[in-house]
Amino acid sequence: MSQILTGPLAVAGVSTILALVIAILDKFLNNYGDMEVSINSGKKKLTVKGGSPLLGTLAAEGIFVPSACGGRGSCGACKCKVLTDVGPHLPTELPYMIPKEIEQNIRLACQIKVRQNLEIELPEELFSIKKFKAKVESLKDLTYDIKELYLALEDQGIEFQAGQYLQLVVPPYGDITESTQRAYSMSSRPSDKKHVELLIRLVPGGIATTWVHKHLKQGDTVEVVGPFGEFQIHDTPATMICVAGGSGMAPFKSMLHHMHETGAFPEKEIWYFFGARTQKDIFYLDELSKLSSTWPRFHFVPALSEQPTPEEGWQGEVGLITDVLDRYLQGKIDKSKGFEGYLCGSPGMINACINVMKKNAMAEDKIYFDKFA
Repeated sequence: MSQILTGPLAVAGVSTILALVIAILDKFLNNYGDMEVSINSGKKKLTVKGGSPLLGTLAAEGIFVPSACGGRGSCGACKCKVLTDVGPHLPTELPYMIPKEIEQNIRLACQIKVRQNLEIELPEELFSIKKFKAKVESLKDLTYDIKELYLALEDQGIEFQAGQYLQLVVPPYGDITESTQRAYSMSSRPSDKKHVELLIRLVPGGIATTWVHKHLKQGDTVEVVGPFGEFQIHDTPATMICVAGGSGMAPFKSMLHHMHETGAFPEKEIWYFFGARTQKDIFYLDELSKLSSTWPRFHFVPALSEQPTPEEGWQGEVGLITDVLDRYLQGKIDKSKGFEGYLCGSPGMINACINVMKKNAMAEDKIYFDKFA
């Protein structure tokens, strides 16, 4: 057995060393000099240092392409059209591309390096994305693994639509030697232009979440970039069926308070299903229950997937959130106005909810979602 394992392990070790050597040689021996990046047929022209990924190169020039994963190539968000021949699509890009995008040479900006003059196309709205400095006004525990980060913006206010997200800039700390960014939905109200609120769940080994949970403190100054995203309320009379778990609460908190505060989309009935494992994973329960009791068109349905003990006194639903959703769609929610689905959470949760919604005659093109990268 040891001989069987030794061969593959040795090959893997040599491959890793070679990849590291190539990366070091590329960084230190290849001096690409200045390059020109032409954007949208020359509407913008940038002179930049060559050799770095296009995503970071553009960000250094104040052009922020959305990237939920901070440039790791794991979200597929940083798509742009590259008119220059930069070679075939990389294996790290292909999982995020449909055939039409490959044909049009849509690329991931985090995977393309600026090693020659480039011509690219970007959506015009990206030119209005800004970087904001902010002070940590409060940082409090909502559960044992979710913190509410409330930031006061310095100098300028932010305009955003409920459901959009920001990228939090994480500076070097500890063994982390480079700055990175991670995307988080805003849970704050669009009417408060001087503050943004983010809900951040601790992910074991996560660069950004560890920094927020273990290192960040009240009074610190941070940077955020945005707003980004198209996860927004659609202006139709269809009933909103919202499902989330954990920090997926964030965009719905923003949407609900915006609609309640402004009276927006007055024809919409709203059903919000929030799934948690146990009561210690539930937060904002009192706030949303009160909102449900005082706002006739809003219905809040929290559910625990683990059976609570009698001593806990749980009065809500019990079961997997998909099962609870299925029961309500089949017999408890008026179908006369039709449905729209709004989902935020892990890919597994979202895929399971989509199946339930389609089973209950909800059109797939009426299901909108934000998947966690």
